[in-house]
Formats: sequence, structure tokens, C-alpha cells
Amino acid sequence: MKVTLVGAGPGGKGLLTLRGLEVLQTSDVVLYDRFVSEDILAVIPDSAEKIDVGKHMGNHPVPQREINELLLEKARQGKNVVRLKGGDPFVFARGGEELELLAENNIPFEVVPGISSAIAAAAYAGIPLTHRDCASSLHMITAHAKNNEKPNIDFVTLAKLNGTLVFLMGVAAIGDICEGCISAGMDKAMPAAIVENTATNSQRKFLGTLAALPEIARTNDVKSPAVIIIGKVCEFSARYDWFSRKPLRNKRIIVARVKPEASKLSDSLRELGCDVVEMPCLRIVPHTGPGCMLGKKLENIKDYSWLVFTSGVGVNIFFEYLIENEIDIRELSSLKIACVGIETGKEVKKHGIKVDYIPAEYNGAALAQGLTGLVKNGEKLFIARAKDADKDLTRILAEAGTAFDDVPIYEKARDIATANAIAANDFDFATFTSPSAVECFAKAATQLGKIKAVCIAEKTAAAARAHGMEVHVSAEATVMSMVEKIKELST
Repeated sequence: MKVTLVGAGPGGKGLLTLRGLEVLQTSDVVLYDRFVSEDILAVIPDSAEKIDVGKHMGNHPVPQREINELLLEKARQGKNVVRLKGGDPFVFARGGEELELLAENNIPFEVVPGISSAIAAAAYAGIPLTHRDCASSLHMITAHAKNNEKPNIDFVTLAKLNGTLVFLMGVAAIGDICEGCISAGMDKAMPAAIVENTATNSQRKFLGTLAALPEIARTNDVKSPAVIIIGKVCEFSARYDWFSRKPLRNKRIIVARVKPEASKLSDSLRELGCDVVEMPCLRIVPHTGPGCMLGKKLENIKDYSWLVFTSGVGVNIFFEYLIENEIDIRELSSLKIACVGIETGKEVKKHGIKVDYIPAEYNGAALAQGLTGLVKNGEKLFIARAKDADKDLTRILAEAGTAFDDVPIYEKARDIATANAIAANDFDFATFTSPSAVECFAKAATQLGKIKAVCIAEKTAAAARAHGMEVHVSAEATVMSMVEKIKELST
């Protein structure tokens, strides 16, 4: 039993601390804010209770008092509770208030720091908050006061400090902030900046002067969350802005994928600056419970000569079963390993095992045709894959007289709960790595003829064409080839 306040940082999981990730992955209950990103929420175990306590300006669906009481109630139930907060829990985030009730009731707690948006906004805008030539101090100020009162800011003192001023929660009060600084004696021409959606791939940055910044924000319809930075250091932004130079900045891409499969495609696209919206069309349900077929077939593993995998998901479920049931991996020593493609093979290699065969074309038919020429008389295949998987593999093997057992170790359960993420069709490309992802996406999307689809292989492309999408196929059936195709289409 413990409550942990975790700072989620300003944006995606890349800026979540390792300790924060550890705590989330062992949580029983998570209370999270509205600025916590989807990719951070995705690392929370499916078994954990997730409670949205997000607050908007002037709209607190769960009042702070109730949040405090919820933390206490869940902890008293003996659960590991995480309070997941945007930025840092102790920087204008009411973390101290949330600990008060826990301390009064002797509930153990921990605080995991997070990267404040005040720091991240400057870093991602190319603005060094301190610089020995022009700013020897840094001052963070909240423009949001208790009970929505007007904040009592000592502008006169701030103007005399000759440092960098960073205002959080100040979009609605930007006119008062700039006027207050000018009235206190600060130069109207002082460089200033406003950074919206800090450290996310939808970040926008606007530079100007102290006098001009309110009109710049109004003209560009800047919304919360945004950070205001005032000081001479803003002049460095044009030279030091690394984030805006990413090659796929301002591209919005839907990644339709299987959950909880690690999304290498999403991570690669984010690294290039894309705003990625993940659509977990399918969830994986392992068939590894007591009395499962996998367990029964493993009892006679010596009857097989080849172990065949058709997905990375299947590889991981297979080896997790061995570990959980204390089955010695040396039981597989007499088997050759075949995989449908390079990505699946990489998952096998993570377990220290060499892959003996991967077909030139990464599909079930090619895998089957290759194996029929390799499998000797009397040898038998152990195929570990999804229930109701593609029939080409087993059909071709059967026609060739090759002995095999098709062992379902998981199934793909449809989940279109995230359909709202794509309802507006507000994106540049949709990416697909399997026909099943195409089908799931098609059920959730509208105006499919307007969709630009980037597909990993011809079979997936055929499924997208059947729905009238504009289809582009990667040169190779790999994630990195898909990324290259998107870069090519974006130039």
C-alpha cells in the first residue's frame, strides 16, 4: 500500500522518468490529469483502474477535495496508487495539498519529480533560460490564482531582476502580464515568446516583443497549455531551435496497430517530428491459461523438428509462457526456428536464439513454400501463432504433405473504443501493418476514399484498396521502410 505522486512531464513518454515508468507499470490504480499523453497512459497495466480527474480552466469535473479523498480511499484498500500529474507534482500542481490528507492518516507516499513545462518549453523552443551574457537568474510565476482570483504578481520587483521570466497558465491573462511588465519599467521591445503544447509534436512557437506578444497570441489563436517566456534569451531561439527542424514536423499520422505490441513505427515517426495518434484496433488475448493447447503440445516438444512463428507478439507470448511455467529453454535445443519476416526474427533473437529460416517475401504463403523444401520426411512443424490466422500457411503445408500442428497461443480481440480519435479525418496519413488493422480502421473511419494509406506489404495494401483508400506500399516489409515511404511522400 502506497501513494506515489508521479510527474508525467510536459508531453510524451520520452520525457517520463525511468522511476515514473517503473511506478506506473506496477500500479493498481492511476488518477491522471488531462495533459497526460496517450502514449504514457498506454504503459499503465490493463489490470489497473484508471480514473480521469483532469481539470480544464473553469471546469473541474472532479474537485480537488474529492481527488484527495480518492487517493486516501484507494490506499486504504491496500492498493498501489499513482497520482499522475502533468509536469512536476510540486511546480504549480497542488502536489503538496494532495499529500496533506495522506500524511494526516499515516499513508506512506513517494514523490517522483517530473520535467516542468517551464523548463521543457524553453528547451524545445531553443531558448536557454539562463545565459551568462544576458540572464543570470530564472523566475517561474503562475498566472492562475486560487479561486480564479486575479494573481497578485509583483511586476516591479520582477522587472528589476534582469532575469528570465517564465509564466505558466497565463494564456488568458497574457495581456495583463505584458502590460504589467511594461508598466513596471520593462522595455516594450524586450524579446518574448509563447510556446503552445510544449514538447509535443503539435507544439507551436511564436516569437515577438513584450508589447506585441498579446496580439500575436490572439491572431494565432494560442490555447492552453502554453508557456510565456520573457527575456533577452528569447533572441537565441532562431539559432538554437532544433525541434522545429525535424523533417516531419506538422505531419499528423494515424498508426493503426495491435495492442499491447510495442509500436516501433510510432516511436520512429515521433522521432522525426510527427504528431502520432495511435489507434489500438485490436487487443491481444493470450491462450496460455491452465489446460491450454500450448502447454499440452509442449509436453511432447521432442516430436517436432521446427518451431514456426508468424508474429513478434506470438514470439513474446510463447517465451513468456516458458518462463512463467518454469520450462527449461534447453527443451528447444533440437528445434530449428522459422519466422515469417525480419521483425519477427528480431524478437526471437532477443531470447538468444538463432533463426534458421526467413523467406524472401514476408508472408505466410512464402513461409510455407520455403519450408516445404526444407522439411525432411518424418519431420513435423510446431506452428505457434494467432487463432484464426491467415490460412495460406497451413493450406500450402497440407497440400505438400508436410506434417504440422497449428497451435493457437493468442487471439486478436477487436477493440474500436478509440474511434473518436479518427472521426474527424484530421490527419495526413494512416499506416497499417496488417490486413486486420485495415479492417478495424475501416469500421471506425468515414470517407475512406480520402485516406492516404501507407502499408507494410502487398497483402495489407490490397485490404486498403478494397476500401477505396489511396494506397502507398513500402519498398520492404519493415517498419523503417514504411518510415522512408512517409518521408518520400512528405517531400
